[in-house]
Amino acid sequence: MAFEGLTTRLQNVFGKLRGKGKLSEDDVNDAMREVRLALLEADVNFKVVKEFIAKVKEKAVGQDVTKSFTPGMVVIDIVNKELIELMGGTQAKLAKSNRPPTVVLMAGLQGAGKTTLTGKLAKLLQSQNHKPLLVAGDIYRPAAIKQLQVLGDSINVPVFTLGDQVSPVEIARQGVQQAKEQGNDYVLIDTAGRLQIDEALMEEIKRIHEAVKPDEVLLVVDAMTGQEAVNVAKSFHEQLALTGVVLTKLDGDTRGGAALSVKAVTGCPIKFASTGEKIDQLEAFHPDRMASRILGMGDMLSLIEKAQTNIDAEKAKEMERKMRTAEFTFDDFLEQMEQVRKMGPIDQLLDMMPGMNKLKANPNFKIDEKQIARTEAIAKSMTKVEKQKPDIINYSRRKRIAAGSGATIADVNRLLKQFEDMKKMMKQFSGMMGPKGPKGGMKGLKNLLGGKGGKNMKFPF
Repeated sequence: MAFEGLTTRLQNVFGKLRGKGKLSEDDVNDAMREVRLALLEADVNFKVVKEFIAKVKEKAVGQDVTKSFTPGMVVIDIVNKELIELMGGTQAKLAKSNRPPTVVLMAGLQGAGKTTLTGKLAKLLQSQNHKPLLVAGDIYRPAAIKQLQVLGDSINVPVFTLGDQVSPVEIARQGVQQAKEQGNDYVLIDTAGRLQIDEALMEEIKRIHEAVKPDEVLLVVDAMTGQEAVNVAKSFHEQLALTGVVLTKLDGDTRGGAALSVKAVTGCPIKFASTGEKIDQLEAFHPDRMASRILGMGDMLSLIEKAQTNIDAEKAKEMERKMRTAEFTFDDFLEQMEQVRKMGPIDQLLDMMPGMNKLKANPNFKIDEKQIARTEAIAKSMTKVEKQKPDIINYSRRKRIAAGSGATIADVNRLLKQFEDMKKMMKQFSGMMGPKGPKGGMKGLKNLLGGKGGKNMKFPF
């Protein structure tokens, strides 16, 4: 998870502040010292950290947090607002030309994942009802053109190429012309990876820029390279006048220094972030949502957007009815798991839920994607009748299901028991929920969940 180490450190700091009824100036100074160390450990640029801490201190003193009823929360609110400003303040949207097509020039180092990212951006634009055209302008890397064509075919987006014997400048020019003729409203020009010290290649991309006059110049950088990513962005910006940065591999960067430094150092906003290897795992970068994730408050807006995009509303309504009336079957269970899986890795979805990072910090808490796959295998090994009526699954049927799914009879027994418990719990839950919340208040809800806030509750995966 991105920012995992930073989130844990900051939560420890703020946990100490929340526990105090009053805050002295020394308390604030101690907290800021720990925040400073946490940011430096996250590989945030030293100058950025220095300025950030100075701003937070100035505002904390200005609001005189020591006199607040909830001084800890006031400090957290100040840090949250400053984090948002640090990452750009508001979402920086992709440009849209008044006279289509909108031309987007992709730049980056070798190995930053630029070609794949170009395909991901095309997929994102396509999902927003745009008609993108991909232009294969990398004539130097073996199979770069083929890679873009394969990506284009996988999402039904056309790819313009003139092979590897024509200059990238001419390829870009003709690609834009074809987009005009065919009615494509976005042109994404993939270019060769280049080092900022490679004068010949930097000169070439400047000529491409001059020839097509792009509306956007996006630099693709690997978030896992930390401060080096920021240095690369700064160098490219000085030579190419970037309009935005795209971070790849943000899901693998547990520190997050690049995301927190790049806007402050270069002045270029982060426009997108890649959160996985799949072609649909590219998100618009929202500074406010990212700050919320960093502080462990979750990101419910992004979670809701994922649900709206991937989950069929009518199916969800029918599923809710079945849960309420205890008609929920293993067929429904498999369908629900498929819908959730479309939203992305469960681990990433949990990161968007407020407070889940605390639960994940518990050594006993573990999301095992393999276990989920095994559970699905057991359910898929049942016959149609068995999925509808699990009560008929006797010993011989359990033995057959175990053999068919590569599981043990104990695994099958466990799933059947947990599935039955879950159905009972869902029926009870829907029965006790009134228009004003749970009957019996939070105490009633805790009792339903097995006491102590759901400690004994088990789900079938």
